[in-house]
Amino acid sequence: MVAENAGLSEAEVEAIGRVGLSLDQADKMVENVVGLFQVPLGIATNFLIDGRELLVPMATEEPSVIAAASNGAKMALAGGGFVTSSTKPVMRALIQVTGVDDPWGARLAILSRSEEITSRANEKDPMLVSYGGGVVGVEAEVVETRKGPMVVVHLLVDCRDAMGANAVNTMAEALAPFIEEITGGRVYLRIISNLADLRLARARAVFRAGEIGGPEVVDGIVLASALAESDPYRAATHNKGIMNGVTAVTMATGNDTRAIEAGAHSYAARGGRYRSLSVYEKNRDGDLVGSIELPVAVGTVGGATRVHPVARAAVRVLGLRSADDLGRILASVGLAQNFAALRALATEGIQRGHMSLHARNVAVQAGAKGDEIEAVAAKMAAEKRINVDRARELLSEMR
Repeated sequence: MVAENAGLSEAEVEAIGRVGLSLDQADKMVENVVGLFQVPLGIATNFLIDGRELLVPMATEEPSVIAAASNGAKMALAGGGFVTSSTKPVMRALIQVTGVDDPWGARLAILSRSEEITSRANEKDPMLVSYGGGVVGVEAEVVETRKGPMVVVHLLVDCRDAMGANAVNTMAEALAPFIEEITGGRVYLRIISNLADLRLARARAVFRAGEIGGPEVVDGIVLASALAESDPYRAATHNKGIMNGVTAVTMATGNDTRAIEAGAHSYAARGGRYRSLSVYEKNRDGDLVGSIELPVAVGTVGGATRVHPVARAAVRVLGLRSADDLGRILASVGLAQNFAALRALATEGIQRGHMSLHARNVAVQAGAKGDEIEAVAAKMAAEKRINVDRARELLSEMR
């Protein structure tokens, strides 16, 4: 059904279901390859994003994540699904200048030559410029550190449909001698910043009170949101729930999960205190309105997205038109995932649904095989006794 919906070729179907990544391909991707480590790839359903119905590939080892995302998306349908927006795909290259006698003067010297800096940087990637990307701005700040003041230069680079790390790093390295010439200082670091605060995706959804359990559930989720906005201990778990969905789609499409996670968590702490990435409010109709904003440094060209056969197939399943498109999907999935967790917390608690799905893993750990797995899992779930010892007892009785 997924293949028919996405128009997948036989080779893409084979890649998803049987072949996957070959050892030879893996050997070209990273160093010292000795084997492959597989992660389940599932499909989240019910997503309506900006009027488009989507099937969403998610790569994750955690039970209940895909079910929760699908359930959250389903409950958003009555309110029109997810409505998204985004900024341009701009990333920052960071150049650290040390040993400057007059850092404030050096800052102004850099800014006064921003056009020349931009021109030199863009010469390093004419292909990116031809697609409408390249350096779109230059910033410079004096940063006080325990080793004294340093001048930090940011190149603002429109990366188009690339994640951008290679292009940004190449520009920063090439510019280092010129920056030293301007400032009289010594450049050390010249590398991308993963705090992609200029490359944001946003999603919003209305969850009808009648669809999610009534006014009390709405109020409970709003109260949970208020705590996550103020308490970093709660915000950490709140945002982990968001990233359950975001990271799974990022991995499925062959993008850099570490960059996405670093960006999201640093963005959550940008005001000096770690806070939630999402907010929930009650509108005048008594319905729940959820919104989310997070950095989305992802690409649809280059890297594992082009090399990994399953990632290529996942991109086709999503019907991606651009990196911006993928970023908006990530925001929507993150919001759906987050909403589903908060609704569970506001009603039956998080463990009931999670542990019921986790029961299959427990049954396998106990040695169940074939049809035994579902039978043992169902029995444990019904008893609300989900542990390996009970699974072994049930398996022994069954055999």
